[in-house]
Amino acid sequence: MNTTTLDTLGLGHDDTAIATKRVLLLKPRGFCAGVVRAIDIVQIALETFGAPIYVRKEIVHNSYVVTDLAKKGAIFVTELDEVPEGARVIYSAHGVAPAVREHAAERKLKVIDATCPLVTKVHLEAIKFSKQGYSLVLVGHRDHEEVEGTQGEAPLVTQVVSTVEEVNALVVPDPNKVAYLTQTTLSLDEARHMIDALKRKFPNIAGPHAQDICYATENRQVAVKKVAHEADLVLVVGSKNSSNSNRLVEVSKNLGTHSYLIDSADAIQADWLEGVNTVAVTAGASAPEVLVQHVVDYLQKMGYGSVDEVEVMPENVRFGLPPEIVQAIASAPPTQKATPQK
Repeated sequence: MNTTTLDTLGLGHDDTAIATKRVLLLKPRGFCAGVVRAIDIVQIALETFGAPIYVRKEIVHNSYVVTDLAKKGAIFVTELDEVPEGARVIYSAHGVAPAVREHAAERKLKVIDATCPLVTKVHLEAIKFSKQGYSLVLVGHRDHEEVEGTQGEAPLVTQVVSTVEEVNALVVPDPNKVAYLTQTTLSLDEARHMIDALKRKFPNIAGPHAQDICYATENRQVAVKKVAHEADLVLVVGSKNSSNSNRLVEVSKNLGTHSYLIDSADAIQADWLEGVNTVAVTAGASAPEVLVQHVVDYLQKMGYGSVDEVEVMPENVRFGLPPEIVQAIASAPPTQKATPQK
């Protein structure tokens, strides 16, 4: 496999020579820092404390990852009532509402928090704005766990909106005292349209100092935008309940390039490849690299002999582990010390 850049590959230039039957493997792709951290937390907890370790909801939205951790002893539950009193439980990367934390304390659960630090940032913004007397508008998908957790920080003053029509229908106590936040995994274009609509309706609306959409969501969307016009087909590796993976498919389709979300290479349908010379492959922030490589292997067997890894921008973000895990690693015997992923 060749590793190249947009310039060396010639992408974005009118005189680009299109090779037949090739794969453009986008970079960055796959695991973000928050996902690596969350998976590390579960694996280190299993290695340090032993199975079973309970996890509220899916630790990240990827069926392969969840199945793999379940085989190692993680037990995934929908709610804390399914966890034996006094047992150890991990919160998923998507965060939880204060009511969940209170319930855990009532049941004397040993909690390890795997909430992504970028989601925690949005929670803190919600708390700040609500304490300052703002009505909150949360832009996102109301059935998503991250949105449920953020809304739970200030449920009495928070309204969730998913469309411009919902923005236009908003009613608040004081139109001059409104603030907005967004889900971290929205498409950049979707968020911009929603924020523009909010600013039209509430000219004095306040917002976060820095955008809430996470760096990994943005980077993967930018990579698709840079390369989609050079491809006949974009394949996005990710599970159906992965918000950021679905957004990558939307970004590609909005640019006029056919795109499909696939959990694995097994989901690829042969007719998708009819008349297709160039396939761009990327992966959502919760999809492991092993699944990406399976897709590349499949495409090579189907005659796509040229594989070029196209690096659109570097990505070197790392997040530290929570204190419960750091302390567990420090207190473990040398032969049992777990090592986080790199």
